[in-house]
Amino acid sequence: MSTTRIVDIAAMPGAQEADERAAELAWRLPAELAPLARIALDYRWSWDPDGAELFRALDPHAWELHARNPVRQLADLTPHLAEIAASHGPTLERIARLQRVLEDDRLRPETPIEGLGGPVCFVCAEFGVHPSLPIYSGGLGALAGDILKAASDLALPVIGVGLLYRKGYFQQRVDRTGLQHEYWTQIMPERLPTVQVRDDGGGPLTLSFPFFGREVAFHVWRAEVGRVPLYLLDAELEENDPLDRWITARLYEGNPLTRLGQYGLLGLGTVRALRALGIEPGVLHFNEGHPALAALELAAEQVAAGTPTDDALAAARDRCVFTTHTPVPAGNETYETSSFLEAFAGLPGRLGIDEARFLDLCRTHQGSDEWPGMTPLALRLSRRANAVSMRHGEVAREMWRPLFGDASADEVPITHVTNGVHLPSFLSPPMRALLDGHLGEGWLDRASDPETWAPVDAIPDEDLWAARNEARRLLVDYVKVKSVQDRLLRGEAPDDVMAVAETFAEDTLTLGFARRIATYKRLFLLTYDPERVRRILADGPPLQLVVAGKAHPLDDNAKQMLVDVFGLSESVGITSRVAFLENYDLSVAPPIVGGCDVWLNVPRPPLEASGTSGMKSAANGGLNLSVLDGWWVEGYDGENGWEIDGHAPEGEDEAGQDARHANALYDLLEQQVIPLFHDRDADGIPRRWLAMVKHSLRTNGPRFSAARMVEEYAARIYPPA
Repeated sequence: MSTTRIVDIAAMPGAQEADERAAELAWRLPAELAPLARIALDYRWSWDPDGAELFRALDPHAWELHARNPVRQLADLTPHLAEIAASHGPTLERIARLQRVLEDDRLRPETPIEGLGGPVCFVCAEFGVHPSLPIYSGGLGALAGDILKAASDLALPVIGVGLLYRKGYFQQRVDRTGLQHEYWTQIMPERLPTVQVRDDGGGPLTLSFPFFGREVAFHVWRAEVGRVPLYLLDAELEENDPLDRWITARLYEGNPLTRLGQYGLLGLGTVRALRALGIEPGVLHFNEGHPALAALELAAEQVAAGTPTDDALAAARDRCVFTTHTPVPAGNETYETSSFLEAFAGLPGRLGIDEARFLDLCRTHQGSDEWPGMTPLALRLSRRANAVSMRHGEVAREMWRPLFGDASADEVPITHVTNGVHLPSFLSPPMRALLDGHLGEGWLDRASDPETWAPVDAIPDEDLWAARNEARRLLVDYVKVKSVQDRLLRGEAPDDVMAVAETFAEDTLTLGFARRIATYKRLFLLTYDPERVRRILADGPPLQLVVAGKAHPLDDNAKQMLVDVFGLSESVGITSRVAFLENYDLSVAPPIVGGCDVWLNVPRPPLEASGTSGMKSAANGGLNLSVLDGWWVEGYDGENGWEIDGHAPEGEDEAGQDARHANALYDLLEQQVIPLFHDRDADGIPRRWLAMVKHSLRTNGPRFSAARMVEEYAARIYPPA
């Protein structure tokens, strides 16, 4: 192994603890299964095509009960089942192969990033790596997880830093009226694929950060995402008072003071953790504004060492980059001024500035009385800033133009790096097998190259259609089981419970709408004209719709949309054609994005910064029908899906836009989508549909892969100016 690596996961803090944890797990297992203990602690197994099945096969029922947690699976494996696996030759061959894959992956040489002498420290409030590590809520977390995975695939020197939420994000239950209810479950990191980092004395590494005039203690945990270590900060310590322990209880906690504590820990705590771990980052990447206080902590260190304040702020700025993810106000929240000042009371003094200047760093309009926020601070103290799609870049430059004085929108220094998705994590098994057979060995290593996808045109229609039918069958089987479980838990009548199970069919055109339920996502457009929707779903050719998503616990408007959709579906008699799948997360998403034929997206423009669920559908051979906003502005070329015009005529209000977009959606379904899907030749093959699928794969596959996205960050955003 090279000694010149910036990031060597086998030698970085927490590595010894991981080896010892693996030894403890292995001790419980037959010798033949012992390698699984080390594999279980590296999430690299999760994007190997055989990884999940290897662990699942040990005890399929327990695998689901354990939320697909490989550490729990091994720790609770009965001696009888362990002996069966240890004597099964094919299982042992699969273990040996996966062990070689993980070892070879770590031995690959590191890919340097120009001008960086230390690692990229990617800091985010949530990471969606795998369902067994439930510290994510939705798109931002899934994207963060994809970035770490792609960085590992590309052998880039990257580490991650986030928070270890002891209750994670909420679990969703929906009652018979469609009203969402939330509950939280306790996370025990000792039973997760994580290890607690120790200090030199062998005890837990214990650090602190200042918050409301007191020191809040925290520990550091480590997870392995392939070659990338992910460090997670945890304030659940006995020496903290109950309010401070709550800082890392729940992701996106509704109380603004608790969120301030989370962002204080994520910002100030990240820098302090890096110092204690002996890691000197080449650049800090703030994924959203939540960690922005890290820049001030860097500057405060310099001031303490004798550097003038302005020079210290400039030096901190040179070490930070920032990605803004949304124009929606909830994603750029501000805080009551006096609470903000009280929460971080010592920080202005450490920086050598007064409270007025401290607040101005966190305001769009300096010298005003507006509440401070993290996004203006991140923009001011980052040497590069980017939006997450071309269209979002335009919106962000106009939105944040006041922060840059007299600059025109074109002069605002916010570029864009369009999001992408980690293909190995989201390709359905049938599509993965098809592309493996036609795109050449190692094609995923070249997924960002359009030439890699050129052989798609030569895939026989029969093979592509068979793969799509199998992916849809897997989805329908999943929907039948999950919808029955969900409806039984709601207390529905037996006839209603079985409606979807008896109606959903594997040969039926399937539409998908699965994403965070927020007002601007406009779920209500799907049932805007109830009678027309009834005709489309019930009177025409067979059609079925899969819906999933969570509304934030405090977003009553979004919750009401879900109630309205339930009510309208029942009133017009289409409940057997619509399946709402509860508790949308990383375990529910893959079968939906893998199996749906058409992905619906109807956000209110220009509020969709990017969107990644449609990218996942496209990679699986689904076709997008979307408002022209976010990533679809770049993805749509007139022949690879369908678009709803995102530009508003002068004077059009939101009600008028809703009516226009709903009618456009229904027109496209009735006049183009449904007829094209059912246009078959004598062999029953929809040749024109498959031609559009191939064009979508060829155009969107390379352009919206996480590999392309992370390569852009490494080439354009991370190198020094």
